[in-house]
Amino acid sequence: MIRVLLVDDQALVREGLVSIVGRAPDLEVVGTAGDGVEGLARTRALRPDVVVMDVRMPRMDGIAATRSIAEDPELADSRVLVLTTFDLDTQVMAAIRAGASGYLLKDASPEDFRSAIRSLARGDALIAPRATRRLLERFRAAHHAPHSQRLTPRETEVLGLIGGGLTNPEIAARLFVSTSTVKTHVNRILGKLSLRDRVHAVIYAYEHGLAPPSPPCQLPRGG
Repeated sequence: MIRVLLVDDQALVREGLVSIVGRAPDLEVVGTAGDGVEGLARTRALRPDVVVMDVRMPRMDGIAATRSIAEDPELADSRVLVLTTFDLDTQVMAAIRAGASGYLLKDASPEDFRSAIRSLARGDALIAPRATRRLLERFRAAHHAPHSQRLTPRETEVLGLIGGGLTNPEIAARLFVSTSTVKTHVNRILGKLSLRDRVHAVIYAYEHGLAPPSPPCQLPRGG
């Protein structure tokens, strides 16, 4: 069972999300919160698998709450899915920088919303498809620093393929190695670069010119 915490300052929205999540037999709402302060406190108390976080809220906004969750080592197993009305590059970038593992718009279908929760619970990551291309191009345009010398040549190659949207089995086929070997490389890359998950590996690859020119329409699965 995937345990979900819903954080939104609008009671009507919270009730709607509770209803949507409750229709799935593999998802369970363990709590709700009306602002970032309460959301952070309830995350610490309940340790949910996924925190669905609104952006614009009183007392503490969703970006600040996400950052606090991501920076707390005791909450490393809680993934944040930012769910917002606003399709703004600055907010997407701020959410990912803060440590969110997913970003979805409130006009998504109920099934897409439930699928996003499942993806984050599996350790995967995603960004709303229509925001992904321009977001990654913006990262590419804004950063030109050389990639970290902490990676081996093979790890650098794997990171570039992650940035290209390939799954672990696809990377294994490309490099003629086993999937378990790829998983080892991915784990080492995340550890060496202090990256929370694959969504941040993709962003890193684009920032440092390791990803191909055409970004994927959706960030890669963890498989």
